[in-house]
Amino acid sequence: MPKQQKARRIDSVGIIRYKIIFGEYLRGLKRIMKCKKCKADIPDELHPVYCCYCGEKLQRERKKKDEIKIPTPRKRGQKWYVDLRREGVMVIEATEAEARAKALAIRTGVVAAEKKRPPLTLRQAIDNYINDRDNALSPSTIRGYYTIQRNAFADVMDEDIHAVRNWQAVVNKEAGRVAAKTVKNEWRLTKSVLKQNGVAFDVTSLPQVVHDELPWLNYDQIKIFLAAVRGAPCELGALFALHSLRRSELLALTPDKIKDGKILVHGSAVLNKDNKLIQKRENKNTPSRREIEIMIPRLEELLAENTTPVGTPYIRFNPNTLRAQINRICGQSELPLVGVHGLRRSFASLAYHLGWAEQQTMKVGGWADYKTVHDIYVKLAAADEKRDIDRMKAFFN
Repeated sequence: MPKQQKARRIDSVGIIRYKIIFGEYLRGLKRIMKCKKCKADIPDELHPVYCCYCGEKLQRERKKKDEIKIPTPRKRGQKWYVDLRREGVMVIEATEAEARAKALAIRTGVVAAEKKRPPLTLRQAIDNYINDRDNALSPSTIRGYYTIQRNAFADVMDEDIHAVRNWQAVVNKEAGRVAAKTVKNEWRLTKSVLKQNGVAFDVTSLPQVVHDELPWLNYDQIKIFLAAVRGAPCELGALFALHSLRRSELLALTPDKIKDGKILVHGSAVLNKDNKLIQKRENKNTPSRREIEIMIPRLEELLAENTTPVGTPYIRFNPNTLRAQINRICGQSELPLVGVHGLRRSFASLAYHLGWAEQQTMKVGGWADYKTVHDIYVKLAAADEKRDIDRMKAFFN
């Protein structure tokens, strides 16, 4: 046989074998197109422009304007699954047809609802959430919510909440910008807002909050502070705080709440969204409503000299100013910057050194949480133990 005929025969056999193998491969793929010229089935996975059999240019069917598509059903074990991430639903059925039909029905209903629903931004949703609870929320809580609305999640605050698909990514980005505790507070509000509006979200992790130890003054440091604060504008507020009063409680104190040498801790004052103090009849919790005997003679002197009218608060400047003045005096005296709440904890520190029982300290200080006072006592006891051991070592040396 001539070499040319032999080569052509080999080429023909190779082409035939290729067509057989390629045809078997194509039959294993999903067929959804048909060539109009040769009528061959064309697999969509290849995304062809021309027919792989006859070379004719293919014409794809254009997607209809309102056509609704769903993810391809997947078989796991004996069940068929369709993951509708947009709706936050996993469809599980016995057959592919049932899974496809149910998924399409769910998506069709959601799409129809979305078309009827006007856009709702996160900012608007937070406004609605606050307005729905206006009478039940405290002014300070509302102030905190508006602070979150003003500062948090800037990328999506003015986006339609139904259009945001990856809330975990939103939280992750925020965690790179602010402290973990801030992210936790921001997401707590946002999560409630999304639930109120039926929005699915996929947030499964938040940044870990590290609890820093809050400062207070010990027995000796309180003596230094009392001498340093004498005559300062913040002295009256500081002495109230050293009687265990919270900031909101001392801001609500008026002359009519000082009776028979006792401080009547009834009511509180908090900042509202406009940064103005609002007087409340309620305390933070039930144990907070209490009567405290005045124990610092200097406080008795200041109250006797004070000319504040009945019904008018003793402390009339911004609470942040009070904290700043206390911290300035602490800094000048080389003491921890405790602020108002640190002076309240200093009361518990002093009570420990004077031998008060934890329950007595909790009652006088209006603590509802046993852990707060107990933690202070435990840390002070550990410090005392170390000091006593050092003293014994010094004796033997």
